[in-house]
Amino acid sequence: MDLISRSIGEVVVLAPAGRLDHESVEDFRSALQPQLDLAFATGRAVLFDLSALEYVSSAGLRCFMLAAKQAKAKNGRLAVAGPQPVVAEILEISRFNMVFRIFPKVPEALAFLSAGAGAAIGRG
Repeated sequence: MDLISRSIGEVVVLAPAGRLDHESVEDFRSALQPQLDLAFATGRAVLFDLSALEYVSSAGLRCFMLAAKQAKAKNGRLAVAGPQPVVAEILEISRFNMVFRIFPKVPEALAFLSAGAGAAIGRG
């Protein structure tokens, strides 16, 4: 499990890759928390780019739920984009569309989170 971070405008894009399950969840959580703390402390939005995530278990879903709760507590903005079909189905069955906005593609999510980030990706 890898977690790649990049900034686009006022949005921190976090892209987990591989499988997020009971074997990888602790490493993911350890890598994720400092990213969330910094983003929300500096007023930046967070976008989970799930295009390289192959699978997510209930343990992984719990990480996303905790991230959403942290965003809400800090008045932060959070969205998800680009889930692969298997992950999209898991998110839908788990009703995570009620927890945060899920977009089919990253540019749509960036435009939702930040006009500046949406414009930056449009130029890229």
